[in-house]
Amino acid sequence: MLPITPYPINSLTPHRGSRADSERIAQSETHYQNDSREHGDRVVFTACANLYESDHREEPPPMTPADHPFLFPSALPYQLPPFREIREEHYAPAFEQGMAEHLAEVEAIAADPEPPTFENTVEALELSGRLLERVATVFFNQASSDTTPGIQAIQQEITPKLAKHSDSINLNPRLYARLKAITTDDPTQQWLLDRYLTDFIRSGAELDETQQARLRTINEELSSLATTFQQTLLNDTNERAVVVEDAAELDGLTLDAIEGLRETATARGLDGKYLITLVLPTGQPALSSLTDRALRERVHLASVGRGAANAELITRIATLRRERAGLLGYRNHAEYVLADQTAGTTGAVTEMLDKLVTPAVANARREQEALEAEAGFPVEAWDWSFYAERVRKARYSIDSAQMRPYFELDRVLHDGVFYAASRLYGLRFEARPDLHGYHPDVRVWEVFNEDGSPLGLFLGDYHARASKRGGAWMNSLVQQSGLEGSRPVVVNNLNIVKGEPTLMTFDEVNTMFHEFGHALHGLFSDVRHPRFSGTSVPRDFVEYPSQVNEMWATHPEILANYAKHHETGEPMPRDLVDRMLEAQKFNQGFATVEYLAATLLDWAWHTDYESGDAETFETEALQRAGVDLAAVPPRYRSTYFAHIWASGYSAGYYSYIWSEVLDADTVEWFTENGGLLRENGDRFRTHLLSKGGSVDPMTAFRTFRGRDPRIEPLLERRGLL
Repeated sequence: MLPITPYPINSLTPHRGSRADSERIAQSETHYQNDSREHGDRVVFTACANLYESDHREEPPPMTPADHPFLFPSALPYQLPPFREIREEHYAPAFEQGMAEHLAEVEAIAADPEPPTFENTVEALELSGRLLERVATVFFNQASSDTTPGIQAIQQEITPKLAKHSDSINLNPRLYARLKAITTDDPTQQWLLDRYLTDFIRSGAELDETQQARLRTINEELSSLATTFQQTLLNDTNERAVVVEDAAELDGLTLDAIEGLRETATARGLDGKYLITLVLPTGQPALSSLTDRALRERVHLASVGRGAANAELITRIATLRRERAGLLGYRNHAEYVLADQTAGTTGAVTEMLDKLVTPAVANARREQEALEAEAGFPVEAWDWSFYAERVRKARYSIDSAQMRPYFELDRVLHDGVFYAASRLYGLRFEARPDLHGYHPDVRVWEVFNEDGSPLGLFLGDYHARASKRGGAWMNSLVQQSGLEGSRPVVVNNLNIVKGEPTLMTFDEVNTMFHEFGHALHGLFSDVRHPRFSGTSVPRDFVEYPSQVNEMWATHPEILANYAKHHETGEPMPRDLVDRMLEAQKFNQGFATVEYLAATLLDWAWHTDYESGDAETFETEALQRAGVDLAAVPPRYRSTYFAHIWASGYSAGYYSYIWSEVLDADTVEWFTENGGLLRENGDRFRTHLLSKGGSVDPMTAFRTFRGRDPRIEPLLERRGLL
């Protein structure tokens, strides 16, 4: 996912990302794009003092190269951040100086006596703020992937300052006037200029002074609230991990899994005990295997109880978002968001969701009847995964534990994910143990094109730890830009429990392919302007390439290459492969309803909420939407729905299913045209993956596919026809 990720630097400036949204500076879940760029001589703070509010702190002391690794571009290959040199005390002064330099650069552009041109205004903005981007990229990556109490304290302090900084640029009237005065006959330049103007308008550039003052206050508060939500959720998730005293209670888990729980408990000072940590969604992996119903209930209740301290906070966020949308001329936050997405209108999203709810709920109810026939009693939410696994095993003679020995992490990565990219795109991956990430678990590979030319760096951070937020995401540490001559550096994060060996569920295998689809989107970027680099596309389009990449996880040639027993090296038996593939549509009613319930919660918060407590609003929203199935809780309940409160998916969680329409149609195209062929990969790379945001995304899709998307392949995939 870009479902949920570190700090998107594009929210700092009007020229980054798919929309200007100051609250996104505290985002932290699934697949955001960050930049890292060089910067020249320091510009004095007084040159831009008029852009700052009077209460801004005094100019920080100048940094020195010996003390601050952010001052100049990294000398490492591809400008990989020098993680081994970076310490917590470097962040605050680098942020302060980075903001001062950035504002000075913007002031110089706004005050330029020369008539405004594309080069002296738009491209000058594209090249501004490099120091700030370097520090923000690294800091918010660490805040999500390997946080500490010190990092959390800095994050609480810096996010409202960054919101103020963003508004100081987006609400600069002289800069906005220059942008409006520019004319160009070049369509590529006009596309970028239009994006700038749209970002400024959506950031409040045309409001009066009183309205802008209120907007600044709202943005600062939202940035602080998002950070508080994120940190509260992380701490609560760690605290609610379920402690098990007796290994007998863990019946149903494999010996390797039980040993992993023991090691996790020991690492947290709970010698002789076992610790079941919680993943971000409602459903917890252990529930499919644990035979002890009471323990299943404990785990489920720990999961759905998370974030209770966030209840009042999220009502405040929803209220502020609604007020901000009103200031900007929209009826609600969803309308504001959709105006800058490929869906275009709230009506388009509502129409799509309405088509899915009725057949999905009917499917889930049929599945529930089958589970209760197996169980012999009414199935509760904590029973569903367990009995679904039993029914799956009965129907297809397959269970998750049977498959795990064939999914060893390194083999899946090298012989599956990398192999598919090699076959389809001609890529080669070379391990770089001489280069280091931000944590010992992080590994680095250099990526080459088929002709041997360098493409970029890929970092993999696959293991769960207490300092990492839940979920899975991609992030860009350096973005490709022809204007700057930079090549991409991207990282994938997952949360797989480390073991010896580390064996994965098939869901985790699929997630690894998914996140690498985001990585390819970043690596293949071939644009001039950093504003359009990589995954800098609308939120409801960004998941599309990553979802397409999931198809290779079950492609016969790819699966045969990586699905081998971790001890014997024997390939997964053909009959097991066939049964696994046949079972793919099983439980799709549940999967679709739990997703739709979360989507419709997001939609309700950002279209309907005006007042009231969070729990009551959630209950009534699910009832109105017709997805209030007690045995099928939302994939995320409101109090731990990090996507929408701290990760840029507000009024945008629908984007996964919206993107899946494009994905399913594209998979159909690959199937019709021979599948895993180099020419197919080249077409997808050339017409879509390499374009980033430099063209209208739906135009890129039509160029690739040859027509508008159809919803029927998605309905067939999910068994909803």
